[in-house]
Amino acid sequence: MIESTKLHIPHGRNSLVPRPSLMNKINEGMTARLTVVSAPAGYGKSTALSEWVKYSGSRAAWVSLDKQDNDWITFWSYVAAAVEEQFPGFGARIRPLLKKGSSIFSEPALDVMLNEFRETAADLVIILDDYHFISLPEIHDSLVYLLQHLPPHIHFFIAGRTDLAILASSITEAVTVHKITMQDLSFQLDEGMIFFRETTDLRLTKKQVTQLYHQTEGWISGLQLAAIALKSSDNISRSIDGIRGQHQDISRYLLEEMFSHLPEPIRVFLLETSILSRMNHSICEVVTGQPDCQEQLESLEQLNLFIIPLDDQRNWYRYHHLLSDFLQEQLTAEDPAKITEAHIHVAHWWEHYGFEAEAVEHYLEGKQYEDAVRLIEKNILHLLQSRSVVLNRWLSVIPEHYFAGKPMVEVFYISVLLGVGKWKAAFKRIQQAEVSFQTLQATLSEQAYHQAMGNIYFMCSVSAYLRKDLVNMSKYFEEMEQHIPEGSFFQTMGRNRHQGYDAFDDHLVYINDLHYAEETLVKWITLWESNREYPFVGFLFVSYTKLLYEWNRLEEAAVSIHKALKREDIKPYARILIHLTVSAVRIHTAQGDPEGASELLSGLGSQIDSPDHLLFMKRVEAEQAFLALEQGRVEEARAWLQSCDVTFTDEVSPNLVAEHLILARVLAACEQSDNALQLLERMYQLLCKEDRQRGQIQVLVLQSVLHQGMGQTETALGKLGAALHLAQPQGYIRSFIDEGTAMKELLTSYLKLGRESNMRKRTEVSAEYVERLLQSFE
Repeated sequence: MIESTKLHIPHGRNSLVPRPSLMNKINEGMTARLTVVSAPAGYGKSTALSEWVKYSGSRAAWVSLDKQDNDWITFWSYVAAAVEEQFPGFGARIRPLLKKGSSIFSEPALDVMLNEFRETAADLVIILDDYHFISLPEIHDSLVYLLQHLPPHIHFFIAGRTDLAILASSITEAVTVHKITMQDLSFQLDEGMIFFRETTDLRLTKKQVTQLYHQTEGWISGLQLAAIALKSSDNISRSIDGIRGQHQDISRYLLEEMFSHLPEPIRVFLLETSILSRMNHSICEVVTGQPDCQEQLESLEQLNLFIIPLDDQRNWYRYHHLLSDFLQEQLTAEDPAKITEAHIHVAHWWEHYGFEAEAVEHYLEGKQYEDAVRLIEKNILHLLQSRSVVLNRWLSVIPEHYFAGKPMVEVFYISVLLGVGKWKAAFKRIQQAEVSFQTLQATLSEQAYHQAMGNIYFMCSVSAYLRKDLVNMSKYFEEMEQHIPEGSFFQTMGRNRHQGYDAFDDHLVYINDLHYAEETLVKWITLWESNREYPFVGFLFVSYTKLLYEWNRLEEAAVSIHKALKREDIKPYARILIHLTVSAVRIHTAQGDPEGASELLSGLGSQIDSPDHLLFMKRVEAEQAFLALEQGRVEEARAWLQSCDVTFTDEVSPNLVAEHLILARVLAACEQSDNALQLLERMYQLLCKEDRQRGQIQVLVLQSVLHQGMGQTETALGKLGAALHLAQPQGYIRSFIDEGTAMKELLTSYLKLGRESNMRKRTEVSAEYVERLLQSFE
């Protein structure tokens, strides 16, 4: 749900000090793609930007961020909504992607957003205020991506308390960055003089204003607080002398002075409403029990008590962060129980009006974990799909015993932990849940109990697989079968999306023991393939056909693929379909049918029905480039290299091994072998760290071929020897012979040298294995 108050430009009072120098400094940002306004709290970042919008007359889209926006989908939904305020209809093509939960590891929605930006006619400034609440790396990365491709008439202005994390990201030189610093925001002495003369009733001497200015170093909030505190002082000179120290000390001293001189009813109102991130009269009445809260809010604004209107109608307000922090500290010291009570009242209010995410936040603050879990359970599917980061934060602070009797919440939490790569935490919770779920049998219906146990045993099997423990994976599959033989929702959750458990798509990516993998895969395919509504078996077919292909059992692999692709239950799952089709393409190529391979791959895109279609097509296009290379169409592969968004300098990832291997091949074909080898070496280091032998073998084989092509025969043979050493125990074949004549020559040289130096003693690679590989070329 989009909160309109977060899209409102928080214009200040009309009596603000004019600051043409600062306005001109900010205006220089219109020559850059990104303007960063960074300073601690109280330097007037929001005020400066809102005044600049009025001063410059710029068309501006504003988003006031908070901690709930630290989620990829929520963040970009607000950006799109803010732009739509200025360009009605903007985001019509973006929202469907966001509503369906477009992957946080991708840019499909951003590509659409860029296209819509290009269609806008006028200059636009997008202002992201309080960006320090955003810590999710995927948001930083996606913002960098957007900035790198931004059309020149769109400008981002980002304000935050610290030097923004985005600046440490890989922004290219093409992205010009304009900076507004703490020094730029601070008042100059003449501006301080105008402030006290024009905006306060104080009659301070020039000497007194100068003293205050130097004590606060032009810190705007310090001067504003001083003006409020000095109004009630009976000795202004002595009070000014007491304003000393760092900004934190000054603000505390002045806030205490200001607060102590306020009437008791106002102090009580401020304390009781301090927990609210935003407030209107209705929610204030719930918290305070006082009537006429609208008048109270307006009177606070008139008193300049650091309260900020969030809309033009003065319905919604928030306190300045300095004041709210101070007030919450005061309330904690005076009556901590009152804070808990207030949070509970506020949570009820938000829930009553349908703002359940806000309600959960306050239930958690009020330690009402049962109510928080109730709302989380109610919205679990939506939260998992669109706010998984927020869901993870919520569930991580709830004591575990509140999940008792809520097995679906626990299993969803485990799935979130697995999805974000927190495997150790997930494994721990899986072990605990396996024990605790068994105690639920007496409290749940038979159906609910079996569903809970089946789901947790599936998670146990995932845990075993990630630890490369196929024995226990199979054991847990058996346990799962006892409870939910029709399959688990979690088996295919998210499998039509690009983001998810990539390591479970193809078991051979992660498993080093191919012989036991064959035994395990055959066992479960045989059991499950007769189930007509059991798409999870498709992932087993994926792994099994790739295993058969690797062992050069091409006819068996083709039969297995045919069985899988005939299944109607698999077709809706893009991630299964792509793996199976790519395997079929490789088989057709190996069997000398290039036309059949091309036809299969060219028709794949039309079969993918997924919200992440654009992202899946990037994988398909990479495979098309590989096939073009295999068939000698180097120019097509070169065209892909120039248009794709992967480069040899990218950070390597276990989930991008296939794409980066293709990239390395195309780079080498385009006479960039050095770049290809640089990428491959980083991939090899990662795959060794991840203990993924199949990937290591593939990288070593390609390295050996590239080194040979560069005339570095000794290095090539060394890489080949390392690959053979890993490959021999598992019987790898196609990883070698798919490299064609170059590999045949290398293997022949390796065999000859090996015989001369007693191969088995030197490398533990048998001549028989190398001879078998050479025979396979025939």
